[in-house]
Amino acid sequence: MQLNAMNPSIKALSILVSILLLSIFFDPVTPLLSLILTIAVTFIFGKVSFKKWILLFSPFLFMGIVYMWSSLLFPRVSSEESIIWEWSFISITSEGFERSLSLGLRVLSFASLSLLFALTTNPINFLLSLMQQCRLSPKIAYSIMAGYQFLPLIKEEFEIIRSAHRIRGAGRNITLSDKIRQIKQYAIPLLASGIRKAERTAIAMESKGFTGSRSREFHKVITVSKKDWLLLCLMVSIVLISAFTSYMLGYLDLYKGEL
Repeated sequence: MQLNAMNPSIKALSILVSILLLSIFFDPVTPLLSLILTIAVTFIFGKVSFKKWILLFSPFLFMGIVYMWSSLLFPRVSSEESIIWEWSFISITSEGFERSLSLGLRVLSFASLSLLFALTTNPINFLLSLMQQCRLSPKIAYSIMAGYQFLPLIKEEFEIIRSAHRIRGAGRNITLSDKIRQIKQYAIPLLASGIRKAERTAIAMESKGFTGSRSREFHKVITVSKKDWLLLCLMVSIVLISAFTSYMLGYLDLYKGEL
């Protein structure tokens, strides 16, 4: 079972259901186990570069630490909670620490699920799957597909314009106002170039008989197999097993009042 070869729509459904299930648990053990198992599934069943994964995961790690730290600094202190450390206006309780830890781990768990989908899914195949399995309008799908294909061209066009400005002696100022003015100088040619490319694409699609009708044949057919549904069961099982383990350890009972 290779994640890269799975049906993108079923994979997206698996991730969405897993995130919704995780959102109803507030204990720290469930998101922690889900995070570990999701990372294991990503690298065992997916062709993912660890260097690229850790690079994309780092901002979410920082975000999780920020959420945890802010929750610790501004806890919901009540008379029933046991204070483990107190200084000036800062009071840290054991219950508040577990809540903040749960919040940070939930962010990381959601991030790992999102990266599993993003790094193992071809955007073009995802749009084709949305058209074939989810009945997405071809007009919307092909518009998004065309915009996605234009992104490298816009970057290349920007490099050409910037090089042309430098050859003519422009673009060498380093003050903030000069940089803002340069952005305006780049924006107009890029906008004009983008409009020309969009018009050419629209004329080309119309000349080839594109009408946006749903009743059409596809050069590449995206199918749904038993392995795709097995992935859905696997991702849901990860969350349920994590929650059951947390219940057996006694953590889930402490948070049943918050569910």
